[in-house]
Amino acid sequence: MTQLPTAEQMDAWWMPFTANRAFKASPRFYTAAEGMYMTMGDGRKVLDTNAGLWCCNAGHGRKEIADAVHAQLLEMDYGNPFSYGHAKGFELANRLVEDVAPKGLNRVFFTNSGSESVDTALKIARQYWRLKGQGTKTAFVARVKAYHGVNWGGVSLAGLTGNRKSFGQGLEADFLRHTLLPENAFSRGLPAKGAELADELNDIIAMRDASNIAAVIVEPVAGAGGVIVPPEGYLQKLRAICDQHNILLIFDEVIAAYGRTGAATMADKVGVIPDMITTAKGLTNGAVPMGAVFCKQEIYDTFVNTGEMSAVPEFLHGYTYSAHPIACAAALATLDIYKSEQLFKRCDEIAPYWEAGIHSLKGIKGVKDIRNFGLLAGIDLPPGVAGKVAAKTLDKGVTVRPAGDTIVMSPPLIIEQSHIDTIVNVLQDTIPEVD
Repeated sequence: MTQLPTAEQMDAWWMPFTANRAFKASPRFYTAAEGMYMTMGDGRKVLDTNAGLWCCNAGHGRKEIADAVHAQLLEMDYGNPFSYGHAKGFELANRLVEDVAPKGLNRVFFTNSGSESVDTALKIARQYWRLKGQGTKTAFVARVKAYHGVNWGGVSLAGLTGNRKSFGQGLEADFLRHTLLPENAFSRGLPAKGAELADELNDIIAMRDASNIAAVIVEPVAGAGGVIVPPEGYLQKLRAICDQHNILLIFDEVIAAYGRTGAATMADKVGVIPDMITTAKGLTNGAVPMGAVFCKQEIYDTFVNTGEMSAVPEFLHGYTYSAHPIACAAALATLDIYKSEQLFKRCDEIAPYWEAGIHSLKGIKGVKDIRNFGLLAGIDLPPGVAGKVAAKTLDKGVTVRPAGDTIVMSPPLIIEQSHIDTIVNVLQDTIPEVD
């Protein structure tokens, strides 16, 4: 059994996104994970409604992934990725192009996280326009309530004030309004109203001029902002406006990809193909840090197939652990699980039951709105309530994640109807208790 640290042993680790003093005063520990459940420090098993942190899509403790990682460690633990390759890196890139990336996005750049994927995509966008002879296209457009990771680029484009106020503005950016509209309250799936909000991009273009804008980046479904689902036709409008004004469109699918919406990507689900997609999380089922950026062939060709062949890298960017052999092994095993168990299809099949269960909470005291898409859900509560609800559900054996005043959920794709019943019953009992 895992030996938990003493109070003195908790001093060295500066924990991320954590109120460190509060944690040390009342620590919470995980000690094990399997399937749909996390084991707490006191031995209790709690139902995980968040797939870890939006990432363990195939459930926890998958032996297939562990075995693949172990075998790769024994074969080759690491290799310098700068000007050297290894078989699993190419194998994984091909698998992603074949099984995950939308048609036409057939080049893959590997990173180690969603934050790195976003920064990589932003760098690609800027250099792409320089290579095209349009070096003034440096600015970006993002959205209010957006989350794009914690590297400088992502923080600059964050539409969540808490992720920006401590660090200031880095990259130049403008922001579209979010699409969370009162008239769409308690919508199921894609809301009916709000597609016209995409037209605000035209106003930004009129002010900035398209000659100065490199790319628009959006989460097709905003996660940390509260599971904000795009209105019907909204993403199509963004695509059309970007095409009209020669601006790249980037989808941040760090959360949405790898089956979360019932398809390999949200782009495929709604039939809107961006120029780049940033991914991570579900790529390795959360087992090993890894991310990837999918790019259109034309973008890659603009970098690589210009001028004479040279020993100088066309893109002076990368990470020590890009396409790490261990991460590649974990990702390949994860993709095998998704395929053999048809988990993307499974998400689509069980999503209606999930939707019905979550929306049955409408009318409960304190529930202000409910949104869902695929195996994602957000429940809006009064100010200051979400964190208290999360603490109480944990005591009752279900862990949910507060994001501001919203309870957000993204359970593993292996979820059963009985798990959904448990989640709904616990929330039904708990929400009215808190005010």
